[in-house]
Amino acid sequence: MVETATDLLLGGRLKLEQPLRGHRAGTDAILLAAAVPLDVGGPLADAGAGVGTAGLVAGLVRPGLDLLLIEREPELAALAEANLARNGLKGRVMTCDLLEAKSRRAAGLEDGVADLVISNPPFLDPGEGRASPDSLRARAHVFDAPDGIESWIRACVAIGSAQAEIILIHRADRLPELLEALKGRTGGVRVIPVHPHAGEEASRVLIRAKKGSRAPFQLRPPLVLHEADGRFTPAVEVIHRGEGCINW
Repeated sequence: MVETATDLLLGGRLKLEQPLRGHRAGTDAILLAAAVPLDVGGPLADAGAGVGTAGLVAGLVRPGLDLLLIEREPELAALAEANLARNGLKGRVMTCDLLEAKSRRAAGLEDGVADLVISNPPFLDPGEGRASPDSLRARAHVFDAPDGIESWIRACVAIGSAQAEIILIHRADRLPELLEALKGRTGGVRVIPVHPHAGEEASRVLIRAKKGSRAPFQLRPPLVLHEADGRFTPAVEVIHRGEGCINW
């Protein structure tokens, strides 16, 4: 049994039960949710949802979304189910292996069902870096498949509808691989570099792409997370309160 605690996000608007140890909700999930366009109607799929943080934040900020929270680990999927109910949001939790079409179908997740797919994919390939001693955290951070990013993008595109948008947050140094995986599957790719502080290298990138689009690539203005004293910048502080969104 996973030991959990209930935390408050968005200035107390979101009640989130999550494991006390291991992978926990943070700025990446908040930024991913803030990247959801204001005019999206749904269904919205959160691929690799964990306890549902990004999808739940998007659902609270943009009421009316039909949420599909896709998670492989049964313990986390159960928490995501409870978090949906706890926050009065409409949606379903699909417990399956995102990378396996057979597993998706067995869970009732058909291809082409989502108008928007958001995801914070695992950050590490097998054998890269030092795995966490916490098993849930390790499985959240490390791809099982040898073609990790490629297979993850392929699955996200597969569950998207004919003109679905895909929004991702990932390590900045993996941008070339992400763009290569999106190539031929999507177009109109937009990238926002995310910098911990002004003048520092980007640590994350936000990526938005659209199936069936032939629009050109855009490198958007950067987003800076912290002031020199460590506080969030005003724009990011507003996002953490659920009162702002990413400017695409």
